[in-house]
Amino acid sequence: MGFLRARHDEAPVLGCDPADLAEVEQIVVRSGTSFGKGMRILPPERRYGMYAVYAFCRLVDDVADDEGEPDDKCRRLEDWRARIARLYAGEARDGIDRVLMATIRRFDLRQQDFNDVIDGMEMDARGPVVAPDEATFDLYCDRVASAVGRLSVRVFGDASTHADQVAYHLGRALQITNILRDVAEDARLGRLYLPRELLERFGIMPEPAAVVHAPRLEQVGRILAGRAHDHFRAAGRAMRLCDRTAMRPARVMGATYAAILAAQERQGWGTPEKRVSLSRPRKVLVALRALVA
Repeated sequence: MGFLRARHDEAPVLGCDPADLAEVEQIVVRSGTSFGKGMRILPPERRYGMYAVYAFCRLVDDVADDEGEPDDKCRRLEDWRARIARLYAGEARDGIDRVLMATIRRFDLRQQDFNDVIDGMEMDARGPVVAPDEATFDLYCDRVASAVGRLSVRVFGDASTHADQVAYHLGRALQITNILRDVAEDARLGRLYLPRELLERFGIMPEPAAVVHAPRLEQVGRILAGRAHDHFRAAGRAMRLCDRTAMRPARVMGATYAAILAAQERQGWGTPEKRVSLSRPRKVLVALRALVA
C-alpha cells in the first residue's frame, strides 16, 4: 500500500483521503482484472471515479455469486440498495462510501442506475438464470451491463442522451459477447443465459447440460453474434455524436470485445468449453488502433 499512499499524497483526488482511495483501488487490484490498467488512460479524478464504480459492481456481483441461500443474498443486496440511498442522502460510513459519494457528486451519477445494477445482481441471486425469454434476456443485459455503462459514460465525461445510447448498445454488445464465450462455464454453474425462444427454434432443450454439446448450438451462437454486431455498430454511430475524448475508454472496450467476438465466430460453438481469449500483444494492438481511430 505504500506506493499508493505516496502517489495519492500528491493531490486530493476527488477531495478524498488517500487511504480511502487506496482502499477502493485495492478492490480493483485484487480482482485480477485488466480493468485497472485500461483506466490509466483517464485523468486521476475520472480514473478513481471509475475505480469507485467498479468497486461497487464487484462487491454486489460477489454477493450474487456467493454460495448461500437466495433469500440471504437478496437481503444483502437490499442492504446495498439502502447503502446507495444513504449516499444520496449525504451519509457515508466507510472509505468505499466516501469515494463513491464523492464520485456521485462530482459526476452527477443517477441513483436509478445503481439500483438497476443491483436489480441485475438480484436476478442471479434468486437462483440460476436458465433460458430466459427474450424480454428477460434483454432486461438482464440492460441491468448488468448497460446500467454500468450509464454510470461509466458520465465518469468518462459525457452525460448527453447520445452517451446514454452508447451505454445502451455497447453494454448489450459486451454482455452478449460474454454470454457467447461463457456457455460451458455458465452451464457448469447451472446457468443458461441463451434466450429460450432461440433454443426452442433449433430444437435445443432449454437446460444447461443439454446446451453445451447440442449440434445446433452453432446456429444460436451465430444469431446472437449478429445481434452483438448490430449493437457494436449502433454504439459506434452514437459515439460519433459524443465528446471524442470522453469516449476513448468506450472505444477501447468496444474494439476489444468486438475482437473477442470475431475470434469466437472463427472458432465457432462446436467446442464451447474452449474459452476464447486475446493475447496481450493483440489486446494492446486493438486498443492502440481504437485510440487513434
